[in-house]
Amino acid sequence: MSWLRTETADGIRWLPIDRPDRKNAIPADGWPLLAEAFIDFEVSPDRVLVVTGAGGDFCAGADLDSERFSDRAAVSDTHRRMKLVERAATALHRLSKPTIAAVDGVAVGAGMNLALGCDMVIGSDRARFSEIFVRRGLTVDFGGTWLLPRIVGLQRAKELALSGRIVDAAEAARLGIVMEVVPVDQLDDRVTEIAQSFLAGAPIGQMFAKQGLNAAFESSFSEAITWEGQSQSIVFGTEDMVEGVTAFLEKRQPRWKGR
Repeated sequence: MSWLRTETADGIRWLPIDRPDRKNAIPADGWPLLAEAFIDFEVSPDRVLVVTGAGGDFCAGADLDSERFSDRAAVSDTHRRMKLVERAATALHRLSKPTIAAVDGVAVGAGMNLALGCDMVIGSDRARFSEIFVRRGLTVDFGGTWLLPRIVGLQRAKELALSGRIVDAAEAARLGIVMEVVPVDQLDDRVTEIAQSFLAGAPIGQMFAKQGLNAAFESSFSEAITWEGQSQSIVFGTEDMVEGVTAFLEKRQPRWKGR
């Protein structure tokens, strides 16, 4: 897994994709490794995941050179490969802990949707995004048809997906593709600052909050308020709730245990 390594410090796990000679494109056999990296983070004691890329780019999506396509690949063969892509996208979506995409340079195709699959995207001032699939004779994958309209609205999502055009950092900020744009030399520091802010929150409370927000567009108000009541009832029985209240009364920082 030399091209996909992890670096952990103080509860924050960095996951750099390290194939700079291919703009960090994911090789054909790399999707299971990406899924495993997400699953490994979920069961680890680390609290926040930062997905990023090496060498000045985030991720150029699938490495088409490594796919070795025939003139027309058999549907059954392609579908088997796509199941691996789906598994990686689903593993990212199901993470119960906060995730941040730190995007410098290109984030295109599945690389763009890898970024959008994180809870938030922080981009450098030279970040560029594209749902480039249609310009390669392909269609949107890695969750893009679900993620993009929720972030930019249906009409704009269609325009971006049907044109495959490049969106620069400034427009990405206007559209909500990125939460924040910072100078490239400040990207890691700003992402670290945001990640550290998540360490101040209780892990179980964050898990329920994230699950509820992810379901918001499929839930009625009645379903959402019922979910809140059920999850809050569970949280009230945790050690972290007692610690949070005690720390508040004692005017100190809480020491979360995640139970």
